[in-house]
Amino acid sequence: MKKLLFCLLMLCAVTGFAQDLNSYKYVVVPDRFELQRATGEFNLNNLVAMMFEKNGFTVYRGQELPDELIMNRCKALYADLAKESNMLKTGVIIKLKDCKGKEVFVSEKGESKQKNVQRAYYEALREASASVEALNYQYNGDKETVTIQTPVTKTETVTVFVPSATPQAEQVVNSDMLFAQPIANGYQLVDSTPKVVLKIYKTSQQDSFTAVGEGKNGVVFKKGNDWFFEYYQNDKLISEKLNIKF
Repeated sequence: MKKLLFCLLMLCAVTGFAQDLNSYKYVVVPDRFELQRATGEFNLNNLVAMMFEKNGFTVYRGQELPDELIMNRCKALYADLAKESNMLKTGVIIKLKDCKGKEVFVSEKGESKQKNVQRAYYEALREASASVEALNYQYNGDKETVTIQTPVTKTETVTVFVPSATPQAEQVVNSDMLFAQPIANGYQLVDSTPKVVLKIYKTSQQDSFTAVGEGKNGVVFKKGNDWFFEYYQNDKLISEKLNIKF
């Protein structure tokens, strides 16, 4: 009876996780977990990325993020691999955290008695990944409800998947001159007050920066000869033209 109750509790927990995780399209896997002594040690990062891809997630590695995630990191979950070992066994747990660092998924512990460290990690990771497979993850973030009118005036409501359209940005022009002052990994943009309006940080793309301001986080990029700051405000995309002097 106790065993049956435990199984039912586990099933409820997995179902709850699945309902929460299905609204996330992306998983970001770091280039180095805390348990690793070096970047990519034992190829664990690639294995974790492949495991999430196999289960339907869109996976990004390290800092190679699309503009959608640079502008809103909360659209993704962030993978972690925790070590829980003892003298006899190597144990690992797969975790997923949201953009605020809150754990939204913790796998069952995978264990191995292998003496070879790399083989032990592989075996323990394979065992822990069963919890991810049990989620039966299916992304549901692109669902929209569409009403179809039939010729006999019968109305049916169906749910279909519609590709997300590129949002139309509201154009804003900021005519104030902003002066770019170098800081670590980027610049701070200062007005004539002087006041720091934005801090922008370099990315792997030329003339493209992540931007952090007072309640407005997004991207700053160059288009033609002009600079633009794009960010979301009340779920609406704003494109602000900037006058920057480097």
